[in-house]
Amino acid sequence: MNHPLRWGFIVTLGVLLALALAVALVNLQSVVLSVFIAAFVALGLDPLVRWFERRGLKRSVSIVVVILLFIAAVVGIVWIVIPPVVAQATAFVKNIPGMVQKVQDSGWFDDANAATNGVLSNIIQGFEDVITDPNLWATIGGGALAFGASVVAAVSTGFFVVVLSIYFIATLDATKRACYSLVKATHRAQVESYAERIMQSVGKYLSGMVVLAVLNATFSTILLTVVGVPYALIFGVVALFVTLIPLIGTVLTTVLMTFVSLFVSPTTALIVLIAMLIYTQIEAYVLTPRVMGKAVQVPGTIVLISALAGGTLLGLLGALVAIPISAGILLIIREIVVPRQAKL
Repeated sequence: MNHPLRWGFIVTLGVLLALALAVALVNLQSVVLSVFIAAFVALGLDPLVRWFERRGLKRSVSIVVVILLFIAAVVGIVWIVIPPVVAQATAFVKNIPGMVQKVQDSGWFDDANAATNGVLSNIIQGFEDVITDPNLWATIGGGALAFGASVVAAVSTGFFVVVLSIYFIATLDATKRACYSLVKATHRAQVESYAERIMQSVGKYLSGMVVLAVLNATFSTILLTVVGVPYALIFGVVALFVTLIPLIGTVLTTVLMTFVSLFVSPTTALIVLIAMLIYTQIEAYVLTPRVMGKAVQVPGTIVLISALAGGTLLGLLGALVAIPISAGILLIIREIVVPRQAKL
């Protein structure tokens, strides 16, 4: 009788420990996500460190240069980009009713609305209702006090991610050696080889996606500015984050930019649509092969599933984090699982 009781006691303790760990992870999900983001930033900047090394700089000097560039980019975003984005976003929300009224008073709107059996009018009216509904912003912010608390939390989390990213960049090699030392000596060389290939490939993937997103956002902002679409900087910033999601990001921003361009004129929307379609082809067949290089390629179905799962769990950041994780898992399957199965 003692053995079954002891076994049941041990199983119960195991279940309770698992539940406690699950609750802890749920409560610490923002911290865990911040650590993941910082680790991805470090992996994404590691190819830049190696690029400086290939140009003759020592690794320590290369790390210092990359950290300074990273800090300069963060400071530039905070002091140069964020203030006009906030100002344009505030003016955009305030001027939405006037923009909608201007579209409805234009000559082409009635014909287009009649051709779509009133669908266009419903879409534009729904867009206005959603953007200008104070209950929506109250729900999102949770009230003025909660909104202020969320802003403070976002700033503190961002600062934590930046500091942790700098630490990870500076100690990446030491951290990897410490992790490798935990592996048995007989398997250490093999594990280190696979881990280095996976991290280098994922790092190239992350840095490549950031470069493509910056190019897309820059082109989108310039395009909207040239054709006269107001608040172009807002949609450029939106494009920067959305196009980090490969395959579907550019499609989503193209649809958004075309729709917003309708507030200027149908001709403007057509120009934006054609320009974005041309850019999409250039990005797919010219920019992506050159920028991504030998980085792991993620199939479209995996991208969609990862983005949907990550977005459902943790929003946009979850979608962005889920895709590199999927890329790493896919590389493990290709490099380890498949070759082992072939030998059986």
